[in-house]
Amino acid sequence: MSILYQAQMPEPIVPENVPYTFSLLSQILGELGARYPFIEIGEAGSSVMGRPIYTIRLGVGETEVFYNASFHANEWITTPVLLKFAEEYGKAYAAGEKLYGVESSWLYQNFSLYMVPMVNPDGVDLVNGEIDAGVYYERAKRISENYPSIPFPSGWKANIDGIDLNLQYPAGWENAREIKYAQGFTSPAPRDFVGEAPLSAPESIAVYQFTIQHDFKLILAYHTQGEVIYWKYLNYNPKDAARIAQYFGEVSGYEVSETPIASGFAGYKDWFIQTYDRPGYTIEVGLGENPLPISQFPKIYEDNKYILLGGMTQLAI
Repeated sequence: MSILYQAQMPEPIVPENVPYTFSLLSQILGELGARYPFIEIGEAGSSVMGRPIYTIRLGVGETEVFYNASFHANEWITTPVLLKFAEEYGKAYAAGEKLYGVESSWLYQNFSLYMVPMVNPDGVDLVNGEIDAGVYYERAKRISENYPSIPFPSGWKANIDGIDLNLQYPAGWENAREIKYAQGFTSPAPRDFVGEAPLSAPESIAVYQFTIQHDFKLILAYHTQGEVIYWKYLNYNPKDAARIAQYFGEVSGYEVSETPIASGFAGYKDWFIQTYDRPGYTIEVGLGENPLPISQFPKIYEDNKYILLGGMTQLAI
């Protein structure tokens, strides 16, 4: 690369040193779309508070894959993981270069990569202090007071109504309800309340509808923490799922495991596997107590960039 070209390289769009909020997400998506017009920005639906649940599309290929992040509010560090991958992909494709050793033009022509970088914008903003007054805040605070052992707002995982969006899917939802009720989560809560029925929260409905409108061959659901990859639902064993899981483990250094029974039902990944019998993965990034500090982001991204790439390339094997 010439010194002149290096000097003209634009500043990165995706910051790696600040907490993420819905307004920051909106700004980043606007800048990504302006710099790389081939990145399509859309909406899958809206949140309880009416915020758009944004989608990203990269590529025009027949093989569709889907990655999502920030189902859980205090797991917001997963949002920049997807955004940085979108920026790195866009930069490589615009320059006619490889993305982590793979021809970006080949990826673009053969795959359609869809991403929802922030499934739960209201919850994320609650955790990061953007919602700190008003009707929704006061209601969330009252909900939290029923669960004094969970710190507020840092322990908040749910949507702003107190429904855990990753316990909303029709894949053993009744089992999840039984487990979580036994743990004491019988009404709106900062975490682990399954809702009054599956698909009763607008954010979970949006991701569900977005999924059934497409033909995704593989999904990645990004969460924190534990540095572990969950790849099974019950006894389902989709073709290539185990092989791809092992590959993801090798390139990331993460453990590959079956989901613990206490959290093994009603998740998005569970529903996708049950419905489509195709590879679906929950990726638990980072280590520590949620919300993870942004200082972990460089390592998290480095650990996951070949998973994000492999979600496409491994389907071509």
